[in-house]
Amino acid sequence: MQINYNLKPTSERRTEQFKPDTNVGFGKLRTDHMFLMDYRDGQWCDPRIVPYGPFEIAPGAMALHYGQSIFEGAKAFMHDDGEIYTFRLNKNAERLNRSAEIVCIPELPEDMVQAGVNALIDVDRLWFPMQEGACLYIRPFVFATEDRLSVSPSQQYTFCVMLSPSGAYYSNGFDSAIRLLITERFHRAVTGGTGASKAAGNYAASLRAGKAAAEYGASQVLYLDASNKQVEEAGAMNHFHVLKDGTIIIPEFTDTILKSITSQSIMDLGEQLGCEIRQETVMLDKFIADIEAGEIIEAGGLGTAAVVSPVGSYIFEDHRIVTVGDGSVGEHTRRIYKVLTDIQNGKTEGPEGWIKRVERVAP
Repeated sequence: MQINYNLKPTSERRTEQFKPDTNVGFGKLRTDHMFLMDYRDGQWCDPRIVPYGPFEIAPGAMALHYGQSIFEGAKAFMHDDGEIYTFRLNKNAERLNRSAEIVCIPELPEDMVQAGVNALIDVDRLWFPMQEGACLYIRPFVFATEDRLSVSPSQQYTFCVMLSPSGAYYSNGFDSAIRLLITERFHRAVTGGTGASKAAGNYAASLRAGKAAAEYGASQVLYLDASNKQVEEAGAMNHFHVLKDGTIIIPEFTDTILKSITSQSIMDLGEQLGCEIRQETVMLDKFIADIEAGEIIEAGGLGTAAVVSPVGSYIFEDHRIVTVGDGSVGEHTRRIYKVLTDIQNGKTEGPEGWIKRVERVAP
């Protein structure tokens, strides 16, 4: 793929490595450039890197009216050798196309997606924040741009990649467990819908549930299936729990659960974690009974941003609270977090192909 580089003048770009004095937060900052590629006349074309800035789209752009928009979330890390490495970027490219299929967006060549991400990181590598636990958060996304108001798939799209220099997700350390609200009022997805995709509309629909959770002092909702019988997702994350023998249980992937790359990675790391990891249907009644009986000793969420979010308790709408173990962050949860982040940061070796160096080829 031949990428056109239309970069900012050197005088307007970062010229020294980013060394912030305080935690930069997560997802707030932007780098100097973005990668763009368009779909028109039946093909993806015009790959380019340009200064980060506003889009110019028609008021009738179909993404604005019918929500034909998808995204991904990935991370890149700086290792001790001073080079930047991506983590399982191929899995993000695969999942982007799964999302595209679900909302009728044309397939994106996965090699072009990965090449675009790597080229952008290379151009803006000086934006990597030099602090403990930092990363370059990678946000690829696609949206429909055709100016048409009939309800049908767009014939034109823009693919964009932007980067966010981000600090550690847990600014105060990995020591506080969150609470989830268990409610029958809100559902993330139903069979036959868009639940297995990272469609933008799925996240808009979650905002109301998040506001309701806050009213109960909870961080998010524990989503159930449409029958309110099965445990599905923990907010925007896959859910997991740990049995007293150390077995990790992750709800079985269905078309109502997004297939988390973090979850898949954890399942691939059973040997390094030293425990059994399996997927199964998790029935809510049994799940709660097993917590109360001490059969379940830890729980949490798995996702790209936080990696692992420990859950210390669940609250029902009648204000009944069920505490997992002693309500603190358990040893198994800490080990999951450490094993995966050590691989990401190059402190331990992971499976072949998970970590790939960003080559230095930018002009």
